[in-house]
Amino acid sequence: MTTHTCFKPSPLAVTLLTVLSLPTWAAQDVTQANENIETVTVMSDAYRHTATKSALEPQETPQGITVISDEQLAMRGVQSLNQALRYAPGVVSEQKGASVTMYDTFAIRGFSNDQSYYDGLVLPYLTGWNLQPQIDPVAIQQVEVFKGPTSVLYGAMPPGGMVNMIAKSPQTKRATKVDVSTGSRHLREASIDSTGQVADSDFSYRFIALARKQDSQVDNAEEERYVLAPSLNWQLSDDTLINLNLYYQNDPAMGINSSMPLEVYQSSDSSVSMGDKNWSQFEREVLMLGYKINHHINDNWTFLQNARYSTASLSQENTYHTATNFNSVTGQLRRNVYSTDEDSESYVIDNQISGTINSGDLEHNLLFGVDYLKLTGSSVYKEFTANAAFNDFNAYQPNNDLLAPRQLEENYRESHDITTKQLGFYVQDQVRYNSLILLAGGRYDLFKSSDELTSADSGSNNRADHQQFSYRMGALYEFDNGLSPFVSYATSFEPAAGRDIHGDSLKPQLGEQVELGMKYRSMDNSQQFTASYFSITKHDSTTADPSDPTYRAKIQLGKVRSQGLELAGRWFVTDQWDMSASYTYTDMQVIEDVNPDLEGTTPIYVPRHAANVWTNYSIYSGTLAGTRVSAGARYMGAMKMNAANTQGEVSSYTVVDLSVGYDLGQASRVLSGATANLLVSNLFNEDYSACYDKANCWAGAEQSLELSVKYAF
Repeated sequence: MTTHTCFKPSPLAVTLLTVLSLPTWAAQDVTQANENIETVTVMSDAYRHTATKSALEPQETPQGITVISDEQLAMRGVQSLNQALRYAPGVVSEQKGASVTMYDTFAIRGFSNDQSYYDGLVLPYLTGWNLQPQIDPVAIQQVEVFKGPTSVLYGAMPPGGMVNMIAKSPQTKRATKVDVSTGSRHLREASIDSTGQVADSDFSYRFIALARKQDSQVDNAEEERYVLAPSLNWQLSDDTLINLNLYYQNDPAMGINSSMPLEVYQSSDSSVSMGDKNWSQFEREVLMLGYKINHHINDNWTFLQNARYSTASLSQENTYHTATNFNSVTGQLRRNVYSTDEDSESYVIDNQISGTINSGDLEHNLLFGVDYLKLTGSSVYKEFTANAAFNDFNAYQPNNDLLAPRQLEENYRESHDITTKQLGFYVQDQVRYNSLILLAGGRYDLFKSSDELTSADSGSNNRADHQQFSYRMGALYEFDNGLSPFVSYATSFEPAAGRDIHGDSLKPQLGEQVELGMKYRSMDNSQQFTASYFSITKHDSTTADPSDPTYRAKIQLGKVRSQGLELAGRWFVTDQWDMSASYTYTDMQVIEDVNPDLEGTTPIYVPRHAANVWTNYSIYSGTLAGTRVSAGARYMGAMKMNAANTQGEVSSYTVVDLSVGYDLGQASRVLSGATANLLVSNLFNEDYSACYDKANCWAGAEQSLELSVKYAF
């Protein structure tokens, strides 16, 4: 079994955390050394903000939005979108625990979301299965979390919100960064990010590459990834920009996907595995080719076309179990052996025309768009009968070397041919009248999907054919003192692609949100704060059927309501010290259902209380010049153990993270441009977990250390 180093509070840890109190006594007239040059990233001319698909400020949008910068991603050493969302208010990430790294599984305002966006276009998901591109943070400029229904601009989407990862784009100023990292579980990572203008031409480039390998937190597994992400901007004329981009990712190993019974988790450490090292594989390969054309028709109107072709494949070998497979007294666990082979091909394109019309004191910022998605894919699912020794497995004393792959006998197979098409037409008008901003938009979607199932004893074709109108309206008023109260109403549309345990087609899911709030931004931008009350109702909401061990079958709950309060702010206390904090209160219940026993229950993965705080302190002169100390704490309240609320709760937890950076150029001019960052995740090795039910739990992230050295030139 893997040996883990437990980092307990010590004089060193206390000393490092005490540095955070330096602002209370440090001199206030310290200024940054002249040698430190701030790096400013210029967003591409083709960039559109997630909340409006325009270049308008998020502060002007009457809905909640959170932006996570690349600087925050770097100092926290995130390796996935799940990790990037740990400090985002209203978001519950890592629903399968931190030990499962192959999925970006998260919920916003109580509603789970299985699709993310990359640079404004959806990352197509093979409905009901495992295959979806997972963008590595090395290629991300910033993460934008848009709260509440977003169907008016993006079509099919859960009502809680969406996540859009903005890609790094070519810059005309030449710059290169090389990063090398090492750390816990034999981490080995190297990356390069280079950008600049091509000679004295109209072309600028960006080249990003990464290689990473690390032992999984779970025994007998590894995590390995390779990324290439080149892009090219061609400034064809003063009015026309063409961007070509490629993203290739190869994940030869992505750890383990299997869960453990709650009793096993409570009696074991975070490395225990319920799988078998002879049948533990998760491989994925993704290629995406895209382009953008941004053309200024005249001074007021712009056309943007954003398109991408994707092809992906996935293969896994794994085991699963159900509640009836486990004897909590003896520890005997009967596991089922299965495999999946999945592939997909997709095209997605978004055409936008935006412009400004002035009519007296009214300024209309108009947006017209048409987008289209087509995905075709397949999945082959197999189950096997294993050798007799494999069934002699004690979960309390696991032997992960029992399976004989050559003795496996296939006893079941099913194949799926999946097609999804979505065509959407949308329009939006953002009207400014002095300090009053009004926003209204509507969208009409044509959605079709087909899932053709073939097995030895059955065959079916599960179809969906929906036509849906979604809309939103809102108002925001900007006072001279920086306060901006807002109100909005928005609807969502989410096809229920799939079938329930009885084989019946699911109804489309519709949602609506009312949000009231206040935004504040000081004149010098040193203080920002958002407070919002939200109430979301989702009709015919679906969740995984607890009686189906594959998690693919669904049940429809009827009507679910999520309402709560979200507070978030950031304060630059001095030139050296800044801090951000958030708190979210969520009250979510099933209020109507065909099964009366579910009425009044709270879905899983919904904490009533969640909060976090993060602070940075930088030293610009003296002996410690060039040092940055950052620390954060994230609290996640208790969550229901299972959908029926009959198995108690998953315990609340608080995790503390520490990041210490140092500009090596302060020590020697020879090292100018080099920086080091020491990251300690889960500083005090807090023990926590995530659960689908008592039979299926996953461990949270154990304490880990990472040291990275970056050289910029």
